[in-house]
Amino acid sequence: MAAPAGAIQKVLEETLATAAKAIEDQLDDELAKLDKLEDDDLERLREKRIQQLKKQATMRQQWLGQGHGEYQEIFNEKDFFAKVKTSDRVVCHFYRENWPCKVMDKHLLVLTKQHLETKFLKINAEKSPFLTERLKIFMLPTLALVKKGKVEDYVVGFDELGGTDDFSTEDLEDRLAKSGVIYGAEGRVARPVASQSKRSVRQGTSSYSGDNSDDEE
Repeated sequence: MAAPAGAIQKVLEETLATAAKAIEDQLDDELAKLDKLEDDDLERLREKRIQQLKKQATMRQQWLGQGHGEYQEIFNEKDFFAKVKTSDRVVCHFYRENWPCKVMDKHLLVLTKQHLETKFLKINAEKSPFLTERLKIFMLPTLALVKKGKVEDYVVGFDELGGTDDFSTEDLEDRLAKSGVIYGAEGRVARPVASQSKRSVRQGTSSYSGDNSDDEE
């Protein structure tokens, strides 16, 4: 005897409802797993970031303890070797009292505060003949770029900075970063070279000699 049409319809509805409930429960389980996984991922990322910040804070304190963040003047060869031994990255400005060196000082003062990872020093080349000769400093200003206690590169005069004394701090920053003596070289857009119509620094003024007749106070 055939079942009434109403009974068949009721069984079909109950079957569909049961199937829908099973699918809904399965989806709920999957969503719960995804929510838990996302929470775990976020927690891992949060923990990783906290560790990075702690490491940065530790390094910052270490750098400050080593004299980073201050543009220090040193007065003899012994001080130079002592200072470069304690830091992985050092920029040392060999200067004399003239206009080009004062321009370099201005930019280095800014970078000293922006790049705590690097120690910035200055030394009067005319009062340190042994070190100047040993490092083959022949033009001023010259920046000796030191990594792990070894001089690995130089910035001599302003030739690499556009050949004029109105280069930007960012121009110098880019040059130092290319040598790896400060952080931040990767991904930076190269800046145009300064116009040659701007005030140039004379070769004689920036050269290393005892004649100060071209100096500007």
